Amino acid sequence: MRTNTGSLRTRLILVCCAVAANALCAGGVYSFPLIAPALVEKLRLTQPQLTTIALVGMAGQYPFAAIVGKAIDRYGPWSCSLAASILYALGFGLFASEVAHTSADLPQASQASFRLLVLYFGMIGLATVCSYFSLVFAATKTFPQYIGIASGTSMSIFGLSPFVLSLVASRYFTPPGQTLDIANFFTFMAVLTGCVHVVSALVFRTTPIPQESSSGSEHSEDPGTSAGASEPVGALEEAEPLLGQDSGPKPKDPATVHVVPVQEPQHGSTLDLLKDPYFWVLCVWMLLVVGAAEMVVSNLGSIVLTLPSASSSDTTANVSRQVRLLSFFNTSSRLLMGPLADVLAPVASYFEGVWSFTRRRHLSRVVFLVTTSLILAITFAWVEVGVRTQEAVWPLSVGVGIAYGSTFTVLPGVLSSIWGLPNLGRNFGIISYTAFFGTTIFSYIYAFIAERHVPPGDNACIGVECWQSTFWISTATSLVACCSALILWRKWRHRV
Repeated sequence: MRTNTGSLRTRLILVCCAVAANALCAGGVYSFPLIAPALVEKLRLTQPQLTTIALVGMAGQYPFAAIVGKAIDRYGPWSCSLAASILYALGFGLFASEVAHTSADLPQASQASFRLLVLYFGMIGLATVCSYFSLVFAATKTFPQYIGIASGTSMSIFGLSPFVLSLVASRYFTPPGQTLDIANFFTFMAVLTGCVHVVSALVFRTTPIPQESSSGSEHSEDPGTSAGASEPVGALEEAEPLLGQDSGPKPKDPATVHVVPVQEPQHGSTLDLLKDPYFWVLCVWMLLVVGAAEMVVSNLGSIVLTLPSASSSDTTANVSRQVRLLSFFNTSSRLLMGPLADVLAPVASYFEGVWSFTRRRHLSRVVFLVTTSLILAITFAWVEVGVRTQEAVWPLSVGVGIAYGSTFTVLPGVLSSIWGLPNLGRNFGIISYTAFFGTTIFSYIYAFIAERHVPPGDNACIGVECWQSTFWISTATSLVACCSALILWRKWRHRV
């Protein structure tokens, strides 16, 4: 018995280590702000070209989410970890080779080289979604009774990946006074991510993951946990501790519980969902908030590059600092916002056959959507009036990090409360397409406005005019998103 217990503990530790290793190495696609200055300096890429490369890696993850999720449902997390290993090794390796063999004496960017870089960065983006799903599902299926903690912790480590990689890039691959050595850094990333993910695939493959077999009775008694543990693709894609709330122990004495009955979620078809006008209001909110946030994530390096430095620090160090700030606050908001939302705005659950609130609510969860919109609006407005040097960009990194992390922490609870937990994966997958369109729209708004202000004979935009109009537009759209959230609050404040 003691031997079996020790063996089980060893296997669980191996899975946890594999999940953490995948998560820490999987944020390479978010390192684009670090390489953007070097691509401008050495390959003469224009802002629209930079935006296209970043966009393929960032927004290109969304269309493949359903395919990756089905692969995990059918074959297990190991299959996607193995796919991520191959894609990372090829994507980073070929990108590094292309940069190394492109002459720095070209008067303008090579179109053939640009197209190849787009393809290779797209491979890195696809590897990211494979890695992300493999680590999240491996964690949640290994600990089905602690699904919220498992998903929240694994995704928080994933959020720290850009922070860690930026430290490595700036310390070991950036010569003093120069831009990042992309070729060497991406070669290192190809080896690191390829080896880590293939080892993780072996761990996930050889270590049985206790799903229904180890906790079948608990699953049958607890609809919240069962749905969360078996939900395909999107159910856990951006889930935080919100998804595990129905799996907690029920109060022993029903007479002492103050039950507030509420309307039961709508368990309808996809057509029923699309017929709901308030779903489209939520889609508008998602498009405007996530689109603007991911525009900043993709172009943070270019934004810093447009400004002068107020100190002797070089541009690469300043870009790396902003990436670390954004990563830190993105991760922190995910860790803090989930428990805060659970305490202040618990979601309803079945109690004694009634869909109801069994804990005291202090506010509606939709208030977090309103707050996120306001944070973005204030952040973008502050950039307009208060940012004139590279060092002063930090409020943008902090505000966007908080808003971005909070969005994906609160959203699953809202979706499950209104349209049901069993359909959470489907609904999240549908609404994620609005983020894809939003990111594309905002990224090209930034790119083309910056391109208009490039001096003749140059390929880089310098000065606040490169992004001033973009952030005024983003401020206005964030306020529109706030109004959309207020509409949802008026409709849903008694339900979620």
